Amino acid sequence: MISLVIPTLNEVENIAPLLARIAQCQPAPDQIIFVDDGSADGTRAAVRALAGSAPVAVIERDAPSLGLAGAVIAGARAATGELLVVMDADLSHPPEKISELLEPLREGRADMVIGSRYVKGGSTPGWPLWRRIMSRVAAAVAYPLTGVHDSMGGFFALPTKLLLELAPAATGFKIAFEVLVQGGRNLRVVEIPIAFRDRSRGVSKMSFGIASLFALRWLVAMARKLFRGQGTEARFTRQSSIASPAKSSKVANSAFP
Repeated sequence: MISLVIPTLNEVENIAPLLARIAQCQPAPDQIIFVDDGSADGTRAAVRALAGSAPVAVIERDAPSLGLAGAVIAGARAATGELLVVMDADLSHPPEKISELLEPLREGRADMVIGSRYVKGGSTPGWPLWRRIMSRVAAAVAYPLTGVHDSMGGFFALPTKLLLELAPAATGFKIAFEVLVQGGRNLRVVEIPIAFRDRSRGVSKMSFGIASLFALRWLVAMARKLFRGQGTEARFTRQSSIASPAKSSKVANSAFP
């Protein structure tokens, strides 16, 4: 079974078009869990209204903790599928890529698959220059800790049990980054290219000020992870984190943590 977890905050305009696109996926998710962190625009009602036409459920977090990481963990705890896919609700992530995320997991070639903006074929159409620069810098700074080109993306897949094993130490920053660092340098990771588009509906939560504050907190969190992680042994045997899943059998001998 496949469970899909989608954190939401005031995404009422995106629920119906997102579910319509998810319904076209092959394989389609067996369970779609929306985790709502206090929306005031009718997002929860929009999800419930579509419950008869899709296998959806909504978890209501009126006093959310740990941000997006906490929402993803809450969704994973409610998931019944062996495989878990996580994506945003604002249509920035392409649901059509879900099958590509799942393929390396089903074939036993990866422990985690990430939809990546920063491998060959990936892109960020519609992003302002400041956002492109800040995202690229943060991804570059994170690379020595993860060996992954886009550790901050919110579109990824992995076994549900693995996320629940690695995520309890999450601090509320980017959950994919937290899982990668907790898993160690030998976690098998495959990145597939995606076009990460800016939202066309609703109001973006991202601004230059928010991004700057996040970047500062991000650097502090990475420093803590780096010092805590020194000397710990890897739990997994990692395959190379490269753009094409077809190349994922090549073993990466990374000297990075």
